[in-house]
Amino acid sequence: MGIFKRHHHWWIDYTKDGLRKRRKIGKDKKQAQKILDKIRYETTENKFQTTLPEIPRIKFADFCDEYLELHSKINNRAWRGFDLNNIKVFKKHFPGKYLDDITPFIVEEFKAKRIQEVSPATVNRNLATLKAIYNKAIFWGRYSGINPVKRVKFFRENNKRLRFLEKSEIVTLLDNCVDYLKPIVIIAINTGMRKREILDLKWTDIDFQRRIIFLHNTKNGETREVPMNQNAINALLSVDKHKNSAFIFINGKNGKTYYNIRKCFLTALEKSAIKDFRFHDLRHTCASHLVMNGIDLNTVRELLGHKSLEMTLRYSHLSQNHKRKAVEILGQNVTKMTPSDQEEDAVSETIDAQVIEVNKVR
Repeated sequence: MGIFKRHHHWWIDYTKDGLRKRRKIGKDKKQAQKILDKIRYETTENKFQTTLPEIPRIKFADFCDEYLELHSKINNRAWRGFDLNNIKVFKKHFPGKYLDDITPFIVEEFKAKRIQEVSPATVNRNLATLKAIYNKAIFWGRYSGINPVKRVKFFRENNKRLRFLEKSEIVTLLDNCVDYLKPIVIIAINTGMRKREILDLKWTDIDFQRRIIFLHNTKNGETREVPMNQNAINALLSVDKHKNSAFIFINGKNGKTYYNIRKCFLTALEKSAIKDFRFHDLRHTCASHLVMNGIDLNTVRELLGHKSLEMTLRYSHLSQNHKRKAVEILGQNVTKMTPSDQEEDAVSETIDAQVIEVNKVR
């Protein structure tokens, strides 16, 4: 008798009536050992039971709440805008369902219905969260079946969207921002920081003397130093400090940060007649203007905090004019290295004279 692991699952190996038996238990090693110990005891006492303890059925909505409390709130800073929103969608589509009620076919039905309402990228985020929920249910020993999202194909996404503001649009947008939104937008355009990175800023993260913003909790989990230009510095200095809060951008008198600025940002866009634009596109605006002003892509990558250059290459087409200038500079230098017509004539005359002298000697 014993336990062993195969394909991320624990199995029990025992003998009954002279026959070797193997049963898959799940991803919880302790549960597998507990069941095996019980079988050993009952075999010794001649009370072997053919049925194994069953995992009680759990309602899908109840486990989603467990997932939020024990996983999302602890490990995901953006749990409100991501996991919570996705779970609200699940509860609406799977009312009254238990974990073992949701099959791959039901997930496919959800996928087909959801694509009529939102973009492929949003559906994929829904499916990714649903898959993560079931993975945790299996890992925690709350569900013993197969993950129903495992064999569901995700949509192919187009991640090449690039929307940025022209200089005139930037001016118009800033003119239509309410007082508390304006410095947030200025910092986004002048640093390329993400929305959550800006809204979570504390005064202790700012070094005005060295003109640097220190980011400790970034999307990729790494710390980052963001240089500030004078526009960003002036925007920060325009914000009044709250006596009871360390955060820079606070919502009201309670000293808490803004959870969402979507409504006021959409209002500013509408007043500015700017369409098809998101707050995240301010990050694209920053990067696009850097490239168009001749900044190399690797420097842009470092400023934006991209882990690889692949993400930054989406801006490469904006540098065509600068590539042409570089080739022109190369052409000018090559021309300087090429002999002029007069120099070529002089060299030819010298060679001809040397040939004549040689013939005379012969």
